[in-house]
Amino acid sequence: MFEQAFKNIDTVLRQEAGCTTELDYTEQTSWLLFLKYLDGLEHDKAIEAELAGRKHSFILDAPYRWESWAAPRTADGKRDDNAAMTGDDLRDFVALKLFPYLQGFKQKASGPNTIEYKIGEIFGEIKNKIQSGYNLREIIDHIDELRFSSQTEKHELSSLYEDKIRNMGNAGRNGGEYYTPRPLIRAIVQVVKPRIGEQIYDGAVGSAGFLCESFEYLKANNPQRSTADDETLQKRTFFAKEKKPLAYVIGIMNMILHGIEAPNIVHTNTLTENLADIQDKDRFDIVLANPPFGGGERKEVQQNFPIRTGETAYLFLQHFIKMLKAGGRGGVVIKNTFLSNTDNASVSLRKQLLESCNLHTVLDCPSGTFQGAGVKTVVLFFEKGAPTRKVWYYQLDPGRNMGKTNPLSDDDLAEFVKLQTAFADSPKSWGVDRASIDPATLDLSVKNPHGGDEMAHRSPQAIIDEIATLDAESREVLASIVALL
Repeated sequence: MFEQAFKNIDTVLRQEAGCTTELDYTEQTSWLLFLKYLDGLEHDKAIEAELAGRKHSFILDAPYRWESWAAPRTADGKRDDNAAMTGDDLRDFVALKLFPYLQGFKQKASGPNTIEYKIGEIFGEIKNKIQSGYNLREIIDHIDELRFSSQTEKHELSSLYEDKIRNMGNAGRNGGEYYTPRPLIRAIVQVVKPRIGEQIYDGAVGSAGFLCESFEYLKANNPQRSTADDETLQKRTFFAKEKKPLAYVIGIMNMILHGIEAPNIVHTNTLTENLADIQDKDRFDIVLANPPFGGGERKEVQQNFPIRTGETAYLFLQHFIKMLKAGGRGGVVIKNTFLSNTDNASVSLRKQLLESCNLHTVLDCPSGTFQGAGVKTVVLFFEKGAPTRKVWYYQLDPGRNMGKTNPLSDDDLAEFVKLQTAFADSPKSWGVDRASIDPATLDLSVKNPHGGDEMAHRSPQAIIDEIATLDAESREVLASIVALL
């Protein structure tokens, strides 16, 4: 229904000198899509108020509503192209009036969990990169074709938006920071099994894939929800933090399109919070996350953690353990080298994890699971409050080289989800008693007893295939640059 509109928007954005990557396309689509969504939400609330005999107070003043500046209508409801701004008039209105007005909402909002606050945060961070007022007019006209009225329309829009986020992940290393393969997220959620009433937290939320998929899981597994249940899902279930401006905007928009009207995403660097300051009231029932790898956090940030290290993912793992309530459950993606590194920080962190949590499952992901990441990953599943007695491993092997044209699928993970319920042994799965783990190194490496040594090295053919894929992507990027010159 709306797929062609999204394609048309990208076609116009490619004509803009300031928009050169999939990240730019998604960013610019996001702020316009947000304002279009806000317009639909306002009208829905106005109709509800009218039916209830109440007066509706619009969030935006009249000149800044979508119907005033973006898509004016005639008296009979048809689009009035004669009244619509374009060219320099439209560009100047957006730059000099609209954005400054929307940025001011952060100061006027009653609290950080309100839609008003999100408006101020979004437009305080994002920039309009569409410098041609004529291109902007064309994009607005395509955005105006989109509708949020029915569940079917919202589902299609959320699916198309997820496609845009996935394309960012496929675009290269930077885009990959924002995208965790959705089949992997769905499998993690199925293992953790969230319940309505539990609070779910992601301190490195990115595009909010974990929270969106948890929302879908909770709805699908609770078809007879009450009105109170729905209010709990909307306001008291999903919590997140995000440092990067673009990811913050995309995460909010993604959650909105999945049906969460005012996402509880805080724009902050999670790691600047001192672990000693976290109290019981700050903790959550579930942590789901794929924190960034590498990073090299500053010394003053490292001072917030008992185990000091420049590896960002290790700081996040300490944060996640601390943020869990007693009995809380976690599913966290991390580099597979965490399982075997011999540096003091790695060994100390493994010791903390094994002693303070029951690390019951390790999912070993194949190379190519994350596009452009260049590292192998594992998923750690743990419960806080009791030490580890036995670790169950599953070595995921889809039977093919993973890549952009061969991504992970739900079918690839079906066996893992099924076997994990009973921690069953198979050619790909096995258990390791805590007592058999070397007490000095606490090495947790993936060593499949059914298949010989640990699969730490890729085959020459797999390496050659990846080089060929990266070369092809480099040629595409170079061709795009040449086309702009």
